Amino acid sequence: MEVPARKALRIARAYFWSILFWMSLAFLAAGEDKVRIWERGLHTSYWTALLVDGAFLLTAALLTPPVFAIVHRYPISKPIRFGRVAGYVLGSTLYIVACVSLGWILLPPWNIPAQRFEPRSLHGLVTGFYSFAVMIWNYIIVLAAAHAYEYFKRARDQELELQQALATSELQALKSQLHPHFLFNTLQGISALIDTEKERAKVMVLKVSSLLRAVLQYGTSDLISLDEELKLIEDYLALHKMRLENRLELSWDIHPDTRQLLVPQLIMQPLVENAILHGVACCRSGGWIQIVSRRIENILQIQIRNSIGGRGRAGTGLGLENTKARLKHLYADEAAFSFELGGDSVAIASLTLPAFVSHEERGAQLSNAHAHQGD
Repeated sequence: MEVPARKALRIARAYFWSILFWMSLAFLAAGEDKVRIWERGLHTSYWTALLVDGAFLLTAALLTPPVFAIVHRYPISKPIRFGRVAGYVLGSTLYIVACVSLGWILLPPWNIPAQRFEPRSLHGLVTGFYSFAVMIWNYIIVLAAAHAYEYFKRARDQELELQQALATSELQALKSQLHPHFLFNTLQGISALIDTEKERAKVMVLKVSSLLRAVLQYGTSDLISLDEELKLIEDYLALHKMRLENRLELSWDIHPDTRQLLVPQLIMQPLVENAILHGVACCRSGGWIQIVSRRIENILQIQIRNSIGGRGRAGTGLGLENTKARLKHLYADEAAFSFELGGDSVAIASLTLPAFVSHEERGAQLSNAHAHQGD
């Protein structure tokens, strides 16, 4: 249901544009009438002509928004309904009556030959109907404009719906790429242990199944809390910790205010995988990975930092390209991803996301606010 203040603002905006359009025509109409009256030997001032024409066109300006509202609710669209067409034809009579009545209220009848305003009377009200042809023409213009506007709105809404459906399908395609990619690279790590350390490989397979179960638990959810994302990353790193043992050092610097902020599901996994393949596993002495999160006003910043050593195993680049594409589809230009090589042989992958709060956190914040108010 529309908020009353917003509805009032929308109506005020509609009347503003309607009055602006019709009053701009009043200046042209007054100039035309001034020339026509001068050719007949009469000497009406331009300002008087502007007053008369302005009052006449103001009635059209006042009736335009209601006509647009009626067309919005009862448009003539395919299949064409005879009842609606007949209704709009009969509506021309009501439009003329409303125009004449409003004009009679706004300004007394103008007597062109006598060049003066006449007192309001029943006869003056009836003479207002003499200009019915012009009023019908105005009605047709307004009706056509309203239907053209509704057609444009429907076309624009359909285009937006198609774009949204396309973006959703592309996003699902990206996620469907991510899960097999993640599974393939994890199984490759397990295969290295099967011949040499079967028991550890068996444990890793069980952990992979548990991790995949947790991933599938979120179903088609695009966004999960950072806390849930970190649990998935912890389980994923635990697999590599079993394989790399002391060669992998982990550190976490997660600010508490960021844990309930929303992030795309598995958005960090390709970055962590990239850090392991190109920064830790390729180095005989191993290396370290640090995960950092900070909230700066309405921005969530996540960094995956890792040491660099040796030459990393060549990859397909799918993970990082997938990350960029997912951010583009989910946040448009409000999110960013960057990768840079810092000093002291450190690689830094950075995610900058809007700080969206999960429903649970928002509910907790509201409860705390009510509790403080109660105190």
